[in-house]
Amino acid sequence: MSPNVTVFWESNPARALLYRSGAFALRFFFLPINATSPGVRGPGTAILSMTNSSTNPPESSAIAVAPGNVDAVTRHGMLDPALRIFALSVSAIGFGYVFNAYLIYWHDWPGIVKLLGQLGLFGLESPSPELDGGEMLLGAVQLLIYLGSIAGIAAYVLRKARRTLHHDAETLAATAAYIARAAFWAVLLVGLADAALSFLHVEGFLSDVFGKNLAANLERSAFRGLWVHYPLMVASLIIAVFNRTPAFVWLALLVVMGELQIVFLRFIFSYEQAFMADLVRFWYGALFLFSSAYTLLHEGHVRVDVLYAGYSERKKAWCNTIGSLGLGLPVCWVILTMGLATKNSVITGPLLIFEVTQSGFGMYVKYLMAGFLLIYALSMSVQFMSSFLNSVGILLREPDAEPPAAEVQPI
Repeated sequence: MSPNVTVFWESNPARALLYRSGAFALRFFFLPINATSPGVRGPGTAILSMTNSSTNPPESSAIAVAPGNVDAVTRHGMLDPALRIFALSVSAIGFGYVFNAYLIYWHDWPGIVKLLGQLGLFGLESPSPELDGGEMLLGAVQLLIYLGSIAGIAAYVLRKARRTLHHDAETLAATAAYIARAAFWAVLLVGLADAALSFLHVEGFLSDVFGKNLAANLERSAFRGLWVHYPLMVASLIIAVFNRTPAFVWLALLVVMGELQIVFLRFIFSYEQAFMADLVRFWYGALFLFSSAYTLLHEGHVRVDVLYAGYSERKKAWCNTIGSLGLGLPVCWVILTMGLATKNSVITGPLLIFEVTQSGFGMYVKYLMAGFLLIYALSMSVQFMSSFLNSVGILLREPDAEPPAAEVQPI
């Protein structure tokens, strides 16, 4: 740098502090520290000593370090940890947003907006009536859900500095796959159980099988949702832990069989009920929305590859990075924010009142189909962050970064 420029910045204490802070930040975050040549060491050496709990080798020695054994701070300064914290935090905030919506609409917690309005922050209006001490505490707990998640992720990333972007991408992909598996088992079990109850109800056998009192309760959507659907969904979460097969192909087969039995019973036995078509729609909606994250993981979506197919791996990585952040993630958050905005929104409204179809003697699962959008937005946002990390790993030439899969792997 020119001596005149340096004198200009150093002549004033405030300018000197700004200049040195900016120079340190640029070197610290964006310049890699050469681990294979200890004589070239940057300002991140102190961070390395904290994260690795090991001293730097003497400058006179030249010790080659294998790429897989070099932590993220060593390879790219603080860029890798910052990207990992960003991707993991975005995913965690999505789950925190859904959980906070549950606390607000199902348990009447005040929410962060009312808390910040009460404190007069960010120009938000103060709630009317004002929050009391207990409600302020509940709002603070909701705020800590976000802040604690980000702080915990930052601590985890700095502690696991040797993990690469690809490792975290695999973790996020496994999370999205678990959500999809659990959702598949839920719609399978709930669909079969609810269809059986609806059949018994239509044919007048419900009271004979369960008794008059229980049969009357099973005809109420809220009771059926709480005591039939929810336990089956909990069981699905457990099954998904041990059964790691997505099995969407079987759901597709069930949709075909459902349509086939409608045609068979209608034209041969002249028998058709509303719950039969409800079951097909229920499973078809689940097949389309729940398998989206899995299909994205294996690059199996149908798309026009006129340009993309001819790109190099780095151009594909740029395309996937920009697409994940600029197109995919905003769509997911639009679904979450619009669907959970108020008690009457497209997702929260049906879930709160256990909404059912208006056709006579149909299935009591319409409210769950509104929840499909929630599962879709969560699983896809997590998978978009996984794709983002994997693509950035390719751009940064990480040793274990994998290019996008050419086709869907067999289930």
